Amino acid sequence: MSVKEKYHVEQIPAELSHEFILKSHYAHRLPSITYAFGLYEGLTLKGICTFGRPVAHRLVDYSFKGHYTKQFMELNRLCVVEQLEKNVLSWFVSHALKMLPAPMVVVSYADSAMNHTGYIYQALNFRYTGMSAERSDAFIRGLEHKHYTSIYDSIGRNTANRTDRLKKQYGDKFYYKARSRKYRYFYFHGSKKERKEMENLCIYPSLPYPKGEVKRYKTEKVLTLKRLV
Repeated sequence: MSVKEKYHVEQIPAELSHEFILKSHYAHRLPSITYAFGLYEGLTLKGICTFGRPVAHRLVDYSFKGHYTKQFMELNRLCVVEQLEKNVLSWFVSHALKMLPAPMVVVSYADSAMNHTGYIYQALNFRYTGMSAERSDAFIRGLEHKHYTSIYDSIGRNTANRTDRLKKQYGDKFYYKARSRKYRYFYFHGSKKERKEMENLCIYPSLPYPKGEVKRYKTEKVLTLKRLV
């Protein structure tokens, strides 16, 4: 039986992906989800792929010289069950991308701290544009599940003397932690003309794909969920 005959992809409510993400993704944190897609074998959910607005505002505003700021998504979670057949993952992501509204710029990252280099994106001809900058992010002890942008937004993202304000508000619970660098990839979704425009507008040059040993991270038992019908 071919992959196409055995599996299908459909858009799902964002909340249907939540348990899958929290149990199966190494971050154990829900991102902002605008579009969610499920990989199904019959009625059983075998994987999820979600997209949401990037939290990096500067990336959205400047990567394409002020263009496509409203048509900009991040592929922010991709989780599948163990032991899927070869090429199922790339087939799944390819279908999810095609189901997004067009035109659309999609950015995604592979976390070097998890020994990821982004082979799935390379298989789908994403544009590799280098690694994210070295930086540290804000955290609050006991609230490590909160994204650093939420912490910054609590006092105003562009507030002057931000560190002093955070220390005053959270005291010893506030701290900075170095962020692992990530491989950054772009995918251009649209007509041939729109894709060409995106390629020309992108301020990041296309670079050779990085290589490295593929390693899997440990998670709790990956879920297989029945669709609600």
